[in-house]
Amino acid sequence: MSEKSNARDLIIGTAARLFFSQGYHATGLNQIIKESNTPKGSLYHYFPQGKEELALECIQTTNAYVLQKFQETFQSYETTSEGIRQFIYETANEAEASGYTGFYPFSFWAAVETSCISQQLRAASQDVFAGWQEVIACHLIQDGIGEERARETAMLVVSLMEGALIISLTNQDKQPLLTAADYLSVVAKNAEQKQ
Repeated sequence: MSEKSNARDLIIGTAARLFFSQGYHATGLNQIIKESNTPKGSLYHYFPQGKEELALECIQTTNAYVLQKFQETFQSYETTSEGIRQFIYETANEAEASGYTGFYPFSFWAAVETSCISQQLRAASQDVFAGWQEVIACHLIQDGIGEERARETAMLVVSLMEGALIISLTNQDKQPLLTAADYLSVVAKNAEQKQ
């Protein structure tokens, strides 16, 4: 990897960590530069429009990671219900392994905080959740579930998963995520069996 692309990745990784741990408003560009140990010029070279552009890139990078993880997990399991359960179990284990501090859930700083201050960031957050629901719904449809029921089930999966993630991080305990995984697996399995 070149030094230039490495500087860009360092800036994005540092910004995502800081946005999550202390919030979008409390994170300044100077702090991102200092903690990423990159030149100030690099930040403005890669993100000439500043903090909002950087936050947008963090949202898109996180989304790409999660979508890839969804696809890889679903490809490894015979049914979507099994894949959903495994995806959430892996998320719970990652959160625990990070000590609930180095783990970057999308919902905290992006969907909640930034969507109130920027139409562009709100739209990006909306697209993230819609994309996750679409991946889940498509796999449920492949399992033979009708489109309407698949989309409703996908919305339920994302909603409960995100809510359980917030509770797990707040409590620093993975059990809410594991419980959500088990219930959502049953919900998806029931939807599969009713078709």
